[in-house]
Amino acid sequence: MLDSREEELGVKRDNTRKKKKEKRSEKKTIHKEEETEERRGEEEEEEEEGQQEKDSEGVLLRGIFKLGKKSQDVLLTRTRLTWIPITPETPTEEPRVLHPEVLLLEDVFAVKVKRRRAAGQQSGGPVLGLTLFHSRRKGRKLEEDTLHLHNASSEHTYRWYNKIKELVTGFTIRPKFLKVFINPSSHKKEAVHIYRDHVAPLFKMADVRTDITVTERTGHALSVMKECKLDEYDGVLCVGGDGSVAELCHALVLRAQLDTGSPEKPVKSTLPLALIFTGSTDVVSCSVHGVRDPVTAALHVILGHQQQVDMCSFTSLGQLVRYGFSAMFGFGGQSLARAEKNRWMSSSRRREYAVVKTLARLKPEDCQLSFIPVKTSSRDLFGLRDKNGLDQETDSEEEETWTTREGLYLNISIMSIPCLSPHAPQGLAPDTSLTSGSASLIAVGNTSRSEFIKHLKRYSASSGHFSFSFVETHTVSAVRVRPRSQTGWSEGEENEEEEDSKTTPIIGSEGASFPWNIDGELVEIANEVLVRVHPRLITLYGEHIDEAETTASCSCI
Repeated sequence: MLDSREEELGVKRDNTRKKKKEKRSEKKTIHKEEETEERRGEEEEEEEEGQQEKDSEGVLLRGIFKLGKKSQDVLLTRTRLTWIPITPETPTEEPRVLHPEVLLLEDVFAVKVKRRRAAGQQSGGPVLGLTLFHSRRKGRKLEEDTLHLHNASSEHTYRWYNKIKELVTGFTIRPKFLKVFINPSSHKKEAVHIYRDHVAPLFKMADVRTDITVTERTGHALSVMKECKLDEYDGVLCVGGDGSVAELCHALVLRAQLDTGSPEKPVKSTLPLALIFTGSTDVVSCSVHGVRDPVTAALHVILGHQQQVDMCSFTSLGQLVRYGFSAMFGFGGQSLARAEKNRWMSSSRRREYAVVKTLARLKPEDCQLSFIPVKTSSRDLFGLRDKNGLDQETDSEEEETWTTREGLYLNISIMSIPCLSPHAPQGLAPDTSLTSGSASLIAVGNTSRSEFIKHLKRYSASSGHFSFSFVETHTVSAVRVRPRSQTGWSEGEENEEEEDSKTTPIIGSEGASFPWNIDGELVEIANEVLVRVHPRLITLYGEHIDEAETTASCSCI
């Protein structure tokens, strides 16, 4: 009896276990089915979204090409090229979601038909497919890259070639004809080689025509710009350093004034300016590109990347001195004046010599400093605007409220752009943008030589650039610097005996310093200087960058 009961209990336990297993397996099956349905739903949604995107753009062409060794289903719309591998389906294989790869046509600057040619053969040959030349980003740089689409059908290939060519050439903002100025003596006299080796081949590939002038002297580009027919060109290209760029920016605004018959008021240039920098500092290039790289700059030009940039007018006693982006009075002007007297040195040695020499003979300047603070309530990020959205500038003295300071200053900087460089990756004016409609005023008061050197070194740091009690900063729309000394600065002061102390405050200034550093160019001005910011006065090829690439350092301090 006991044995039979035990057997019955065992059978019941086995049945209970089987039922539990069956329930667990049923739950797993249901869960898998739910997951599969959910996955299918997601896939269907993705496919539907992709199809809606394709439908909204309109698929212009669809065909099969090989990329590498794999066949791809390639689609062309008005804005992009997409491709996805063609894979055979098997009954046992689970369906895979393949995401298409994308190339935006706005990054494509040339398309060529690829052919097989024998050695020495210049033309003809069987068609192999297409090659698309495009840009790709690598950090702050733009690099040239290629996409090869293989298909041996001549008819198929040319149908795609013609359509892609039509779409790429349809970007109206891209330049077709440029006026080029090359400064052959810029930096290490490498400008011609840099243009020929790195820029010209890209322009040729992108079908950009050029009219080249190799400048022979300072002011040559300005004289050519006053006479040439600018309506023939889509833009102007400068191959040179900060001095060459400053001259051409000044020339473009002056030419716009002449063309519109408005000699008194700045007029926005109708032509954009492209920058291929070959200088030693290149603050404008770093501010609009982030790097000093000719390929990056050339690709920005070819692809038509443009941005409007603020500029300043510099006048003295009512007479225009020039247009520019930045200026330094005091230490900045004195060190540049000393550097210009030693142009027989290499650029790096000349710069370091001038900085050390000026620090050794550092004196503050006694001057009156006046400025108009920017009122955020009345000015937006792009400057003052009227009801129609057009730029306005307050030229009336009655409408402006000037703030005035008087005292001794070691250096005064006025900058409408951040002035990025390898030596100052975040810029000499980190809080200024290219289109803020204002400028940064940085006034460094009288202090000891060691404290001033600490201030200079802080530019290479990531923060705390102006965290000194003797440094005053303001966001301004206008600045007036009026020296109160009667004697101008001269190199004759070099013979004066200097104090050896590096810790005692530098007191007194027996003579005013009149050299100005305007965009890296030495300008001698004997009287007060009025600086005004003009929002979006010029258009440059490039794009806004917050920080420059660090590739250099100064060992002199």
